This record gives sequence, C-alpha cells and structure tokens, in this order.
Amino acid sequence: MAHTYAILGATGGIGREIATRLAGAGHRLAIAAQTPDKLDALKAELGDAAVHAKPFDATQPGEVESFIAESAETLGSLDGIVNAVGSVIVKPAHLTSDDEFEKTLRLSLWTSFGVTRAAAKTMRKSGGSVVLFATAAARAGLPSHEAIAAAKGGVIGLTQSAAATYATNGIRFNCIAPGLVETPGTTQLTENETARKASEAMHPTGRIGTPADIAPAALWLLDPANTWTTGQVIGIDGGLGTLRGRVKM
Repeated sequence: MAHTYAILGATGGIGREIATRLAGAGHRLAIAAQTPDKLDALKAELGDAAVHAKPFDATQPGEVESFIAESAETLGSLDGIVNAVGSVIVKPAHLTSDDEFEKTLRLSLWTSFGVTRAAAKTMRKSGGSVVLFATAAARAGLPSHEAIAAAKGGVIGLTQSAAATYATNGIRFNCIAPGLVETPGTTQLTENETARKASEAMHPTGRIGTPADIAPAALWLLDPANTWTTGQVIGIDGGLGTLRGRVKM
C-alpha cells in the first residue's frame, strides 16, 4: 500500500537515501532542502514519486509549518515526516565560537522542534510517524563533541516528550542516533586520512557508516505497520554508542 511522506534535508546523504527508497517502494513524497538546484535534481531523479518540492531554510519554524501543511494538502494526506536536516562539528567547547554553536543548535534542535510542532498541528487527527535524528555522541561521552552532543541531546529529549504528549493522537515520535556516516556533510572528517582512521577505530565494527546503513531503520519507523513503537532512540552506529573498544579473537 502506498503512503505519503515529507522529507526535510532530502538532498543530504541520508535524506536522499531515504527518499530514493521510499520512491522505489511506490510511496508519494514531498521533499525539501535549502539549495534549489540540488532539490530540482533530486525531484527529477525521483520522477512521479516527488509530488511536491520546496526549497527553504528549515531553521525558520514558520517555513517548516508552511511546508508540512502544503505537503498534506498536495499529497492528500501525510503519513510520516523525516527531519534529515543537521550538521556535524567536532571541536572542543573552548574552540567553538558562539556562531558555530548557534548554527549547530539551529540546524539540529530548532529544525527538529519546528518539525515536531508542525506535525502536531497537521497530524493530530490522522496520526502518523515522525523520525528525527540525534547522534551516538549524545549518549556516549566522546571528546570534542560538546556542541553537537548538546544539540542532539535536546533532540532526544524532544523525541521522548513529544511521543508522550501526542501518543493519544496517534502520532509516533522516534529518533535514530547514528555514528559517523559518510555523507557530503562529513567530508571534513571522512576525507582526512588521519581523522577517518581515528573514527573507524572508535567504532567497534571497524568502519564508519553509509546512508544505506541508516535508511532501513527510518523506513521501518515510518511504516504504519509499526504503530507500537514510539519514544525510542535507536542507535544505528556500529556499536559506538554502547560498546567499548575492539578486540580481535
């Protein structure tokens, strides 16, 4: 059965993978991103599945609410929303500027709150699934991750509180907490040989992730068949968030 989904940050590595898989499964999509050219290219790739596409700044809550409302109207219904907007910053607190911290909060926490509020306004009668993104660093004390851990820790709290608030409305809120994933937004880490090797060594599986590692979890959380899952933070992280060290047997 085909469903309808809205994806913010659809042109990023994870957002694109989710959109591509949903389109391939026959679902109808509303997609959003900040860069019009990239969004147009993705819309062309998705073909008839991409019913609605809108470029805008997701750190502006009013813009998010307009997009979600327009998506529900254009698609005829809205079964789920994914917020794949975010950023990565690996820097100790004393070297992180006010602007860097504010940008991190806006891209990760503000966008997630905007999506949560918009979902509550649009989906309270119909129900649905909202998938947000945190990071393994918000649950495991990793050095030089203060800014992103603070922002994504807020996303985790937001997820669990919203899940409790809107459970009676049939809106499920869940959160995926990845380890380091190779995307266009993480090239400063993945294309630096020293940084990449250090990151690989931190993950018990011995490698960093790919968007293909993350997308199946998002699709599972979106699926209306899984209505008994809400308020969860799911680590898709190569063991980074819960395991310690690597041992060869």
